[in-house]
Order: sequence, then C-alpha cells, then structure tokens
Amino acid sequence: MNKKPGKDRNLLLITLLLLLLLSLLWLSGFNSGFVLLLMELAVMLGFALIFGGLMRRLNQPAVLGEIIGGIILGQTVLGTIAPDLQSGLFPASGISARILHALAYLGLIAFVFIAGLEVDLTCIRRRSRSTVITSLCGIALPFALGFGMVSLMPGIWGIPSGELRIFALFMGTALSISALPVIARILMDLNLLKAELGAMIITAATINDLVGWSLFALILGSLNPGTGIGPDIGLTLVYFGILAIIIYRSGRSTARPSSHLIRSRIANGFSLMDRLLGIIALLLLALSVVSEFLGVHGIFGAFLAGAILSQRGERRNLIMRWAYYPVVVILAPIYFTSIGLKADFAANFDLAIVLLVFVVACAGKIVGASIGARFSGMSTRDSLVIGFGLNSRGAMEIVLASLALDYGLIGEDIFVALVIMAIATTMIGGSMIQRLMISKAFVGRDKEDKIARSHPKIPARDSS
Repeated sequence: MNKKPGKDRNLLLITLLLLLLLSLLWLSGFNSGFVLLLMELAVMLGFALIFGGLMRRLNQPAVLGEIIGGIILGQTVLGTIAPDLQSGLFPASGISARILHALAYLGLIAFVFIAGLEVDLTCIRRRSRSTVITSLCGIALPFALGFGMVSLMPGIWGIPSGELRIFALFMGTALSISALPVIARILMDLNLLKAELGAMIITAATINDLVGWSLFALILGSLNPGTGIGPDIGLTLVYFGILAIIIYRSGRSTARPSSHLIRSRIANGFSLMDRLLGIIALLLLALSVVSEFLGVHGIFGAFLAGAILSQRGERRNLIMRWAYYPVVVILAPIYFTSIGLKADFAANFDLAIVLLVFVVACAGKIVGASIGARFSGMSTRDSLVIGFGLNSRGAMEIVLASLALDYGLIGEDIFVALVIMAIATTMIGGSMIQRLMISKAFVGRDKEDKIARSHPKIPARDSS
C-alpha cells in the first residue's frame, strides 16, 4: 500500500528543516563531529525515505531512490548549487566522515547478507540442466563482450596499460552479474515468483550471483601488492572452499537444535530471537574479518553466510522476519545514499562510455540468456522474458561498482557509467517482462479462439 501524499509531504518538510538546521550550524562555525554525524544521518535517511518512496510509487526498487537522494546531497546537485555548504555538511575527512564510512560499510555487509538469504540452492538441483545452460550463457556472453570491449578499445578508459588485464576481467564480471533481490521483487510484483518461468529466472539469477561474486572476490584478491593473479586465484579458491565447508557443516549441525528451539520456545518472547540475531551478527563480523584476511572484501563472507543459512527454511524465515526491516530501512539506505556522495555524476558523465557500457551490458545479458533458454527448449517469448529478467542489475551492480571505486580499480567516469547502467536496466526490466507477458496472454487467447472456431462444440472466448 502506498503512503498517503500528506505523510510524504510531512517527511519532506522534516528533512528540509533538518537540512536547514545543519546548514545554520555549519554557518555558525559549530564543529562538533558527533553532532554533525547525527545530523548527516538524519538528512541522509530522510532523503532516502522520500526518494525511495517516490520510486515505489513508480513501481521501481527503493534503492534507486536512495541513490538519487545521495546524488542530490552530493557534489552533483548540492555541490553545484552551494559547493562550500556541501563540503562543510559532508566533509571528506574528520571524525564524522570516518564514522559515516564505517556505518556505510556495516550497512553494506548487512545488505549483502540479506541478499544471500534470497539464494535458494535447492532450486538449482531441481532445475539443473535447463537453468545451468541458461545461466552460463547469460554469464559467458556478457563477460566475453565486457572483456573484449576493453581489449579492443583500451584507449577510452583512461586505465594504465599495466592494469588493463585486471580491468578487463573486472568489466567482464561487472557486465555478467544480475541482481537477485531486485529480480525477485519484480517477479513478485508481477505474480510470477511461484510460476515455472519465474522459478527458472530466480534459479538462473542465483547461479549468476554465485559465479559473479566469486569472480569479483578473486579479482579483489589479486589487487594485493606483490601478488600475481594466477597464484592468488588458486590460493584464494582453496581458502574459500575451506570456509564454505566450515560454514555449511556448522549450518547442518545447528539446524536441528535451532529448529527445535524455534518450535518449543517461541512462547518465550524475544529471548530466542535476541540470541539468534546476536549469533548472526557475530557470524557476519567474523566472516567479514576472515574474508578481509584472505585478501578480498568482507562482503563475500557475508554473502556466503547468507546463502548457506538460507537453506533451512524455518531458520531463514526467522532471520528475515527480525533482521530484514532494520537492514532495509536503516542500514542499507545509509550505504546507498553514501554512494551518491562519492562522485560528481555531472562532471564525470562521459556519454560515449555510458552508452557503450549500457549497450554491451544489455546485448550480452539479454542475448546470452535468451539463447541459453532457447537451447533449453523454451519458446522465443519465454526466452526473452528470461533475458530481460536477468538483465536487471540493480543494487548488486552498484555495490560492485562502488567497491571497485574504493579499491582504485576504476575511475569516477566508469563508476558513473556502471551506476547509470544499473539504474536503467532495473527500470526497464519490469516493464519489458510485463509487456512480454501481456503479449503472451493475448497470443494464448488468439490460439484458444482459433481452436474453438475449428471445433464448434467448444465455445469461443467471450471478448466482451
């Protein structure tokens, strides 16, 4: 249910008043880092709620609005209108900047864990052949095109020649992933999540995420000084394999007792949930530390933990019930709003790079996934539905681009291009699936009417 317009106006008014108060404090020379941090968080959450709600009204993911809110507060809009005010309200250094960065990192870890909980590994086993073919084609073609466009046009990216190889691998990976949470939301809104076609899209997106984020983790691991990509990949694979086995065995050994506790002690109120959420938080922090120790970003450990914990339905539902809203409403918006603060989207907008990235990303994913679906025996129309479904990049692409920018792997112009591509593919994904499904329904009606006319005993469909 959409919010009432009056509530949206009140939220906008409160946020603007907070921004005005923060401006007055800055103009008066008030320099308390802690109070400044609190005001920054209040304004960021206010803008995230306002523009996230606006995106929901447009049937788009709220995360897109949260990023737009950050762009308005960042150098792109506020920095153009009042550059001194923007740099004073959101300083690049100082205690508030450091704590804000830490909170954004925590929001990222929590969001990726929630995304991992969306993964259903059992569906891969149920639809192994057709889905694996579809997913691998949807990964291989965009990866090849992304790698190829860097190799064939090395001069337009502004990347030193010695770093082109790892950059080409990154672009191939960036163009090959999908956004599982966004795809699930689109299919849910269209009532396709439980349908066979929707299940195939979700399963293929699951494989996309697992493969794509594993590749990205290896790329980040190869960025450690003094290491080459070859031996680093082998060592990191061994570490990841050991880590996955430990998490999986731990999950199996605690599954029965935790399910028993859920059934027998649910009457104890919040005591069970408190302990469970505390254990989950400890697990997230520990796995993030381990992942960082292995030379990759901590989000991989969080994603892996979510994916493995999701395999026990009762436990997964309990975690989602009590952890989803604090993460999605508070922590994740802080991170995605901070993304808009990272770059000047106007000054770093390169039309040639934006168009090239967008066209190659769409062509690779839609064509690749559609071809894979056709090889699996799907109709042309259903294959296109799968292709456009997997083409939605959403928040996961933006997370990947943000991390690449933090690691110095890409510049701000490429970061802007990837964010724009992620927003655009997400916005067109749902509408194209809806159009194709409506067209499919009309084609089905025409076939039924033709059969009815050729068999007089079967009444034709009443079109009135």
